[in-house]
Formats: sequence, C-alpha cells, structure tokens
Amino acid sequence: SYCIHRIIEDPEWTLAAVPQLTELCLQHIVHNFTKNPVLDRLLPEHQRKVLDRLPTGLPLTVTANLISDEDYWKRCCTERWQVCDISNYGDSWKRMFFERHLENIVKCFVPNTTDPNQVLELIPLCKDYVWKLEVDQFLPPVKVDQKEEMDDLSDSGSDFGFSEVPGHHYDLGALISALPHLEELHLTYGVKDCGMNFEWNLFKFTYKDCCNLAVAVKMCHSLKVFKLTRSNVDDDKTRLLVRNLLDHPSLVELNLSHNLIGDKGARAVGKLINRSKLGILDLCNNQIHHAGAQALAQALAKNCILTSLNLRLNCLEDEGGEAMGHALLTNTTLRSIHLGSNRLSEPTAVVFSQVLAQNTTLTCINFSCNHIGQDGGKQLLEGLTGNTTMTEFDLRLAEVGQESEYLINQTLWANQHAARLRPLPQPPAGPL
Repeated sequence: SYCIHRIIEDPEWTLAAVPQLTELCLQHIVHNFTKNPVLDRLLPEHQRKVLDRLPTGLPLTVTANLISDEDYWKRCCTERWQVCDISNYGDSWKRMFFERHLENIVKCFVPNTTDPNQVLELIPLCKDYVWKLEVDQFLPPVKVDQKEEMDDLSDSGSDFGFSEVPGHHYDLGALISALPHLEELHLTYGVKDCGMNFEWNLFKFTYKDCCNLAVAVKMCHSLKVFKLTRSNVDDDKTRLLVRNLLDHPSLVELNLSHNLIGDKGARAVGKLINRSKLGILDLCNNQIHHAGAQALAQALAKNCILTSLNLRLNCLEDEGGEAMGHALLTNTTLRSIHLGSNRLSEPTAVVFSQVLAQNTTLTCINFSCNHIGQDGGKQLLEGLTGNTTMTEFDLRLAEVGQESEYLINQTLWANQHAARLRPLPQPPAGPL
C-alpha cells in the first residue's frame, strides 16, 4: 500500500485574521453587558469600543445611571424617533431620551388598566435627567362594563351625553414630586388621533384631575413654567389652581390659553399676579369680558414684575380695553401686551394714545383684528409722536387707514434702528 502525504494550505490565510484576545474579551463584554456591566473597569479606549457596539435596546435599569456617553444616547434617540432636536433639551441627548421616554409612558397610561409601576419604577432611573415634560394626551379609563350599553345607544343618544361618564386621568402627583429638577410642565388633557371613536368625554378635565394637578404643582418648588392649554379649564378649576399657585417660590410663566376661563377665573388670576413672581401670563382664547379685564387691570396697575400679557381672542370690549390702558399709565414693567380680537374700537385707542405718550416701558402692542377705525388710528399716531421705545405695533385688520398705518410704521422703523444702535447694557463690575 502506498501512503500519500499532502499539505494543503489556504493561500488567503493570514495571521491578521486571528482575533486578538483583547478583541474577544470586548465582544464577550458586549454580549453579556446586561448581566455583567463592567464598563467602569475598562481602559478609556476599550470603553469607547464597548459603547460603540452596545445595542440601544438594553434595559434602562442597566444603562440609565451607568452610561453618560452622549454618542450612545444619540443612537438611542435617532433609532427611536425620526425627528431629534436637542436644542430643546439643553443640547443633551441623554436628557432628550429620558424626557421623551417618560412622556410616552404617561401619554399611553390607561387608568385602572396600566400597571402604575411602569411609571414608579422609571422614576429613580430618570429623575436626574428630566427638566421638562410635555404631555399632550391623557387617556381616560376603559369602561368595559358599559360596552353593551354603548352598543344599544344610537348615535344621537351618544351626542346627548348618555355615555359621558366622567373618567379621571393619571394622577401626576407621585411623578412630579419625585423629579427634583423639573422646571417646565406643559399639559393638554385630551386624546390624539381618536378617529371614529371620538366622544366629548374623552376631552373631559375633571375636577378631581384638577385637584390632583393643583396639589402636585404646589409641591413642585422648582417649577418655573406651567402650561395647561386646550383642557376645558373653567372658572372653578382656575380658582383651584390659583389657590395652590399663590406665593409659589419659582413660577415665572403661566399659560392657560385656549380654555373656558371667564371673569371669575380672571379675578383669581389677578390675585395671582401680585402674589407670585410671574413675568409672562398667557390667557389667549378664553371667555374673559370687561369685568375680568378690569380685575386684571387693577392687579397690573400695582404690579412691578410682569413683562408680557396675552389676552388675544377674548371679549374685553372697550370697557375692558380702557381699563387695561389706564393700568398702563402707572405700570412701569410690562413690555408686551396682546389685545388682538377683543372687539376694541376708538375709545380704547384714545386711552392708549395717552399710554403711548407717557409709558416708556412698553415696546410691543398688538391691536390686530379690532375695529379701531380711522379716527382711532389718528389718535394712536398722535400718541406715538415723540415715543422712542415702541418697536412693534400690530394694526393688521384694525381699519386705521393706510396713511395712519404708514406713518406709524415709519416711527416704529426709526425706533427699531435707534434700538439697534443703542449699546448693550454692561453687567456690573465685580470687586477687584
């Protein structure tokens, strides 16, 4: 018998194809990171390699307080959301991820159905990275026991409110009180994309919801901006909120726009103006009439903090507009006031003519979509003569006449040009 010995070699084989032991170790760390996250024990260059390979679906209980690398959280954000703008999140990808993740949890929370631990277990993981919450949806509880009854009701019966049983939404109290850095809270009580399942009670902000929210906001001492919009907030709920916001230590901006606030609610807000640090107040698109405007004007006349007031789309009429004008004859801090679409006419323009002649703080007035008229336009033009501080004056659809509007704009352009040339105020020099 013959023995044939053959040596077969791979011509493409090289020593470089054999992975180094370090590489094998790093692969093992990545594959077993959930059970053994040893990131802090690695050299910086090895940490970088591990972070670049870690999947973004790891449990937050592992990654939240261990990984601070922005590139890793950038991957987490971009793989989850199509639009990512970190300029709204302090230029931090990690903050963006946890704020949006927490918002999504709250938006999808169904009372009496969703396990509350989904939120409570997330709090210790995200509390150091959440500064702002924007929740534009609150789901009501599912009423399973009413399903058969609902099927028997006609469409007209549903429209008359037979199915409108109040459902209380998720209580933010435990969440808000556990976020030590929370500075902004933007809320809208309603349901998005309900489609054919639309019912009015899906947009019901109940009194109990308001009680829970008021207590939560009162306990959040770090809160600076509070926005509760498009939530059917009426006078009673406004007064409840205001009682809990009086003497708030840090609140500087309040937005209750697009609600159902009337004169009683406006009176309550008037009390808040002088018992808080509010600098910006937005009551746009409510139901405030002249009585509510007079209450706000009385507070404004004494106030020395508020800088911006928005009352657009209310029903102040001339009685309320004149009250606001008289308040601005003594107020020395307000810089911007929006009175568009308030059924104002020439009497209001007469008072604001005096305001333009005397007030040296206002820089922006909006009278758009009112019936100021040509005579009112002439009054405003006369008051603006000699005014060097007004830079914005919106008179669109105010019927002031082309000539008055043109001359007013000429004065505004001159003031804007002078403001650009004016040197910026220098900060006070510190001790040497």
